[in-house]
Amino acid sequence: MKIFKSKILILALMLVSFAAFSQSNVKGVLVDAQTGEVLIGASVVVDGTTIGTATSLDGSFKITVPSGNQKMIFSYVGYIEVVQDITVSGEDIDLGKIKLESDAVNLNEVKVVASVAIARETPVAISTIQPTQIAEKLGTQEYPEILKSTPGVYATKQGGAFGDSRINIRGFDASNTATMINGVPVNDMENGWVYWSNWAGLSDVTRSLQLQRGLGASKVAVPSLGGTLNILTNTTNAKKGGTAFTTVGQDGYKKYGFTLSTGLTENNWAATVALAKSEGDGYVDGTQFESYSYFANISKQLNDKHVLAFSIFGAPQWHGQRSTDMTIETYQNSDRGIRYNQDWGYKNGEIYYARKNYYNKPQAILNHFFTMNETTSISTALYASIGTGGGTGSYGNTGKFYGNYLKEGQIDFDRIVDENIAAGNAGSESIMRSSVNNHKWYGILSSFNKDLGNLDIMIGVDGRYYVGEHYREVTDLLGGDFYLESGIDVNNFDKVVGVGDKIAYANDGHVGWVGLFGQAEYKLDKLSTFVSLSLSDKMYQRVDYMNYFTDDLISQINASATLEQQYRDELGNRKFLEAMKGQESDWVSFIGYMAKGGANYQLNDNHNVFFNTGYFQRQPDFDAVFLNYINWVNEKAENEKVYSFELGYGYRSPIISANLNAYYTKWSDKTFTPSISVTDPATGARTYYIANILGIDAAHMGLELDFVIKPIEKLQITGFVSVGDWRWLTDVEDVGVFDENQNEIGTFDVYLKDVKVGDAAQTSAAIGIDYELLKGLKFGVDYNYYDNIYADFDVLGRTSAPAVGESNPNSWEMPFYSLVDMNLRYNFKVSDLNATLYCNVNNLLDTEYISDATDGNNHDWQSSKVYYGWGRSWSVGLKIRF
Repeated sequence: MKIFKSKILILALMLVSFAAFSQSNVKGVLVDAQTGEVLIGASVVVDGTTIGTATSLDGSFKITVPSGNQKMIFSYVGYIEVVQDITVSGEDIDLGKIKLESDAVNLNEVKVVASVAIARETPVAISTIQPTQIAEKLGTQEYPEILKSTPGVYATKQGGAFGDSRINIRGFDASNTATMINGVPVNDMENGWVYWSNWAGLSDVTRSLQLQRGLGASKVAVPSLGGTLNILTNTTNAKKGGTAFTTVGQDGYKKYGFTLSTGLTENNWAATVALAKSEGDGYVDGTQFESYSYFANISKQLNDKHVLAFSIFGAPQWHGQRSTDMTIETYQNSDRGIRYNQDWGYKNGEIYYARKNYYNKPQAILNHFFTMNETTSISTALYASIGTGGGTGSYGNTGKFYGNYLKEGQIDFDRIVDENIAAGNAGSESIMRSSVNNHKWYGILSSFNKDLGNLDIMIGVDGRYYVGEHYREVTDLLGGDFYLESGIDVNNFDKVVGVGDKIAYANDGHVGWVGLFGQAEYKLDKLSTFVSLSLSDKMYQRVDYMNYFTDDLISQINASATLEQQYRDELGNRKFLEAMKGQESDWVSFIGYMAKGGANYQLNDNHNVFFNTGYFQRQPDFDAVFLNYINWVNEKAENEKVYSFELGYGYRSPIISANLNAYYTKWSDKTFTPSISVTDPATGARTYYIANILGIDAAHMGLELDFVIKPIEKLQITGFVSVGDWRWLTDVEDVGVFDENQNEIGTFDVYLKDVKVGDAAQTSAAIGIDYELLKGLKFGVDYNYYDNIYADFDVLGRTSAPAVGESNPNSWEMPFYSLVDMNLRYNFKVSDLNATLYCNVNNLLDTEYISDATDGNNHDWQSSKVYYGWGRSWSVGLKIRF
């Protein structure tokens, strides 16, 4: 019996030993073939088996594979699948780096033009959002809100209407944050703003969204005080196929669309087309919307050296707006609560918007990629953007729209119509207008790239020309036959206008830009460094059609003393002399430059450190050059100066990835040119003055920590903590106030020293959990926290000195708040097609919170005006791939 048991034991040991020798551990690292950046969460599967795994946070994987000849399949969203044959004979196998190529034609070339940063190599703080994250997390949120769980970011919907969102990075607003799409700058050439309603369909065609905080990696001169939003859209898929999708949500939200790709044909043509439509009633009252988006890309590889690619993207839309912020008491007294909106009403029984935005801004880019040899290339992008549209509002006696004239909380348009009809031959007293802001923008961005081994050199040119067309026009006489406008247009002092006629103002802004840039990158083993320089000349011209006589009229006036006296009597001597200068101003030029550099050093496979620093002078904006809405050049306008320094540390292992950054940015000679309106109590006439506030400085400093933890394959934990200290540094004495004739009529002081910067949360944090419950079924929950939020304020409200021994008061500190979002994603099959179901609930706990505020006279909640954020919202979407 003992002998039998011994034989059984020996046999079992032999079987165990055989099993051990019949399989092996296979490991490797999946990386992007172009950049070398690791691919996190990529799929690794043994063909013909159920054996598989996903790459860890450092791109590595380790999997047990049965003996024999096996096929390993490596795949990742947005990349071409790689199949590798291996022979397993019992010994462990190290496949090293497995390189995956992008499945998008010309994407690598676009990345070079767009200055995409590489983690643990480019010495800047970055957060990269992949299209899978956008699909799973965005829901019905606005595009910038996908970044709300990244350090230093504060993104809100402002008034709450479709497309009216905004984003602040490290305390800097959109005009001080660069936004680039495929390497092309899209910040407005006159004022630097980015209007997200113009890019309403961007989430459908985003290939990657990278936030580079601080100076960023962009080689061209852009306003990156807070950071750079670097957006890459889809190019053309190398594989034939497409998608169809639909989404529904609360408040009548509906969205549907499709994408089609030809794939790369035998004669090296490829094309992709995408169309979508969105519509809904809006969470906030009176914010219905309708939006379309279109995208097309076509490329042709002419030969081994030349590739041409053309893309066009646009999103025509209209939406009702909530543009009037209100006191907390006003919301509390309304039956509609936080959804309340004064900026609409009913006209003849139908919804009628006082504030309605409509715009279409297509952008077209023609890329030429010229590979001269293995080490030399030239990339050129020609682009154009032609925007048309504007926003409506009241005009004339605007007091009849609001205040005591409201009917059950809304504008009584029917009463205004009746009153205008009753006025008869006197014409309409209150009308509707549209502020039109059309533009034409053309540019070229070309760079020469040379690889000298460890040293990469790039030099390039950046040319832009922009014409902004600004005027108001009558859109609705509200029952009357005409509107009489007097004293506005010097060429037609008393004019009768109807629908479509121009009123109030009509002027063009011309902006030219010529820039040179260069960058050198040096890489040696664990060290990577860069130095970047740029020089730019920004030129402005203003053309005013209402405050200045036409050339023909000037000739007539010069030829007739009677006519001259008539216009002097009508306008007054000073306004007459100004009008005689002609409608076109001289060109005004400002030189700006930027110098920045940094280094990253990988201490070992887990640890890296970096720093970057830079200094640049940014040209003043258009309104700081031409004051008081006339062709008066501000001779005191000067460049704003920015100095920045940042230190960073990174850690990465298969389980944990973390980054810690400390930054300091000093912003000097910030220019404010606010308009001051004084109303004559006897006549009601308004006189406008301009304040030229120069020499205001600010400092933004802070710490940022972000991390990803993946303790097991199915669980991922993300989070960040961001603590900022952003404040104004200086008081300014003897600020000049000027009338329309450039005469200084007085001075005042501005008291801002040590006042906290408003309009964004100086402290924020987040934690998120994503867990794969079953194969294909993933659940996610995200918690975001915001604190130390100070209301935005008008510098003209800061003209009183504090009491002796006291400091300048901060604006009202808004209540802290936290939000919880939840999402669910399920991958499944519909016949032979892959499909995904998405479910999102934002603000799951229906938290009531104030997202935006403007400080009141007493710096408290009673006097401040606010916007509330959305309550709970939900959406369900389905996408099918074919």
